[in-house]
Amino acid sequence: MPLTLTRDVLLKERTTLRLGGPALAEAVVSCEAGLDELARVLPGLGGRPLALGAGSNLLAADPPHALVLVRAANNAPAQIFKQQDGTTLVRAGAGLRLPRLVGFCQRAGLTGLEGLTGVPGRIGGSVAMNAGSYGVELGARLSRVRIWTPETGLTWREARDCSFGYRHFDPRMGASFWLIWEAEFILLADKPFAIRKRMEENYARKKATQPVTAKSAGCVFKNPQGLPAGMGAGRLLDEAGCKGKRLGGMAFSTVHANFLVNEGGGTAAEALELLEHGRAMVFDRFSLNLETEVVVLT
Repeated sequence: MPLTLTRDVLLKERTTLRLGGPALAEAVVSCEAGLDELARVLPGLGGRPLALGAGSNLLAADPPHALVLVRAANNAPAQIFKQQDGTTLVRAGAGLRLPRLVGFCQRAGLTGLEGLTGVPGRIGGSVAMNAGSYGVELGARLSRVRIWTPETGLTWREARDCSFGYRHFDPRMGASFWLIWEAEFILLADKPFAIRKRMEENYARKKATQPVTAKSAGCVFKNPQGLPAGMGAGRLLDEAGCKGKRLGGMAFSTVHANFLVNEGGGTAAEALELLEHGRAMVFDRFSLNLETEVVVLT
């Protein structure tokens, strides 16, 4: 079906932290015809629309949310377009998982995304958050992005016309709600085995320093700007005594202090309290205010 509507959905079933209360509805769009239908029904669903990918960067509170979750489920295989200047464009739908795209590019002998090895999420959410890892930000590889709004429908936006920052993307369309439908990335040719080796090195490093198999939402705080190398949010939380700190079923990871993990049966109330405790501990120790990287829905 082009558009699937589900009423009374639970955010804890749609986020990697496994936290969050009910939302009014979820709209899953699988093709462009579904977007036309979405434009017709969205105003009558009674809540604020929220674009949702894999839910890998969300911390949702336990009480009900007046939200309509909107998910782009166009996850067809990526496409390759050769360019005359020697670069290659790879087009991917917003519903495709980022690890699948990274693996596809490796097999095709295309370099530029392997720094994102091990980063979860889908393409739409990864672009919307300007996902980054090991010196690679997705926005730096973006050529253009196709965005849908209820007012304008589908529109291609060149990367140069958009705004990027640390875990930030703005298509500069002036719309109150927009949904990423697909994106194109500029990549270069390299030997598949060389790309694979870098991917393996990146994943081994990530596995050794981050709780990659835990129920988490990735880094919960942004790294403060202007600090010496190595003094990121994780180091600040660690030195402030937060590493391994627990509250109920929630904890700051013993592997990396900037990862909040659900150890089983955790609640959003516990997560939010622990988050504020960590922020206060860092401020008391370093007089620095940590800004959340995870999107908090209260």
